[in-house]
Amino acid sequence: MTVAAPGRAGPAQDARDRRPLGVLLAANLISITGNAFAGIGVPWFVLQTTGSASRAGLVAFCGMLPLAVSALAGGPVIDRIGRLRASVVSDLACGTAIGLIPLLHRAGVLRFWELCLIMAVNGLCQAPGETARQVLTPDLAERAGVPLARAMSLYTGASRGARLLGASGAGLLIALFGAGSVLLLDAATFGLSALLIAVGVRRVPAAVRRRDTLPTGPASYRAELREGLVFLLRQRLLLAVTLLLMATNGLDQAWSAVLLPVHAERDLGGPVDLGLLAGLFAGGALAGALLHATLSHRLPRRPLYACCLLVSGCPRMLVAAFAPGLLPLGAVLALAGLAAGICNPIVSTVLYELVPDALRSRVTGVLAAGVLTATPLGSIACGYLVDHAGLTATLVLLGGAYLLVTLCPLVLPAWRLLDGPRGPDARA
Repeated sequence: MTVAAPGRAGPAQDARDRRPLGVLLAANLISITGNAFAGIGVPWFVLQTTGSASRAGLVAFCGMLPLAVSALAGGPVIDRIGRLRASVVSDLACGTAIGLIPLLHRAGVLRFWELCLIMAVNGLCQAPGETARQVLTPDLAERAGVPLARAMSLYTGASRGARLLGASGAGLLIALFGAGSVLLLDAATFGLSALLIAVGVRRVPAAVRRRDTLPTGPASYRAELREGLVFLLRQRLLLAVTLLLMATNGLDQAWSAVLLPVHAERDLGGPVDLGLLAGLFAGGALAGALLHATLSHRLPRRPLYACCLLVSGCPRMLVAAFAPGLLPLGAVLALAGLAAGICNPIVSTVLYELVPDALRSRVTGVLAAGVLTATPLGSIACGYLVDHAGLTATLVLLGGAYLLVTLCPLVLPAWRLLDGPRGPDARA
């Protein structure tokens, strides 16, 4: 049971306090913008310094594998140290790691294995901060008097808007100043995000360390991890979502870390076109998230999710393989982004409807770890395929795989629960 802090006027006043939610959305926008800078800057940095798609895939693998590990292990840690502290420490650590890449390179001492190690540290520190901000959103939405579905759409919209700014800006900045300068700017965004959270959310009870957490120690830590895992395994819909997102995230990582950068370098206009295409996808996703915030209560979830999933994945890969030029791919990516922007808030809303507050950090961490398990394999396998089978063949192969995966919500029974009962009845 949470006790109101002294000096506060009570629940009615809290329901009208939208500042913490606004601060969190702004901080998340800034932090994700930094991630978008790194998502464009690091692959391009590797391609420019090594010329190898396999090495670009390996660097992405080194960043994503620790991300999956920290997502799994981070849930109980967030509960112990508090969501605010987890977000701030995570951003500061990620900013330091990313800033080391251009500094060491300019000093002439950056080796490839060191770059892989730095990206591993960045991945290890990234998940707890993102999870902390995400699980804090429902509490801040309640405090602001904003419906959960709308709050999650705004959260996703802020993330998508950040990717729009980061991706399109990164391509232009790389062309003007080089990948190293973009990575330095990336480091600064993490620092600004940490400052906003530290100042703007510090008075929110849900953001600080819980007083009723289990005693620290290996046994209680394992018990908390097991509790989150067992809860997820017993929820058929959440398990189906996890398995689906494992596959789609692996394919998306292959696209963003290897296929699109290589396609832009070989067949298009370089980093400017790369940033433009990534920005079109992010812009479409932002529009989709905002559209969902407006229409979510009017549309059935399962048909909407299934249709948007089909549009968001396979078409962009086939167009890149068979339709030359920037315009066709740009149009398809904007449409794919619109569909993806509708999909993500649906999943987030269902997650927080089914999971009680006390388990949010743990269950979200387990789900994120499961989703991210296949993500590192996507980049490293894709880099190998591009170097040995060619870019076009890899695009066709992964596009076909994406199409098969996205048929799951239409044929598997567990997905019928997407439009089933919500809240305490569903959790029971």
